[in-house]
Amino acid sequence: MTERQPQILDLEQVIRSKAGSKAKYIPKFLIRWFGNFMHLDYINGYLKEGYVGVEFCENCLKYLGVDIEVNGLENLPKDGRRLTFVSNHPLGAIDGVTLGAIIGRQYDGKVKYLLNDLLMNLKGMAPLGIPVNKLGSQARNLSKLVNEAYDSDNQMLIFPAGLCSRKTDGVITDLAWGKSFVKKSRETGRDIIPIHFEGENSKRFYRIANLQKALGLKFNFAMMLLPDEMYRSTGRKYRITFGKPIPIETLDSSKSDNEWAQEIRKIAYGL
Repeated sequence: MTERQPQILDLEQVIRSKAGSKAKYIPKFLIRWFGNFMHLDYINGYLKEGYVGVEFCENCLKYLGVDIEVNGLENLPKDGRRLTFVSNHPLGAIDGVTLGAIIGRQYDGKVKYLLNDLLMNLKGMAPLGIPVNKLGSQARNLSKLVNEAYDSDNQMLIFPAGLCSRKTDGVITDLAWGKSFVKKSRETGRDIIPIHFEGENSKRFYRIANLQKALGLKFNFAMMLLPDEMYRSTGRKYRITFGKPIPIETLDSSKSDNEWAQEIRKIAYGL
């Protein structure tokens, strides 16, 4: 058990560090407003407990009062092999925390997954994360960090859609899955475990996400809603299903990596 170290999220410091040279133009009242919107006091109330790693994820669920129904745990190998877990991404926050808790507990805390570099400011989650930053030096290091994670003895948890699910024609579903997890799993000899996570965000989230797309805006405004969406998950119940391992040697040259990725996406949604 890792020794607890009380934490606090300094939102102003995070925002100003991300803004760089433009930080001086950000008014304090706007930072205070966003802190209230994202329930910063509620978040810091939990961070002060100082949980780290898998314990951070497990106790976060308790703090939120989230109830989890898990199916298919018998499908998870216990023979020491390295695996790649791939899941749909309906919620954008609580799904990552939940799967980190479940997989981490099954495999002695040995789990790694991609985290937006903003989430890496949550020191309790940072040990489980690979920071994703598409700008600056971290972007150049991302490939190296991902390769190191796949080469390690950690289990990999991947949300291949990248973004959380969107509502299209009235149906909440992932975007097309990226193919990288197929290639990396093949290179490192990892079988693949498909996961289906049942859940959805608020109607407001999907309206804003669709408006952002319609207007062609590059900035991910929907992502800024995710702390509030996580807060709204308080007291909810989610159902998770783990599928059977897909032997990596079966993903042969009969399909491209992209085609295999979409095939596995179908398997996950069929669970």
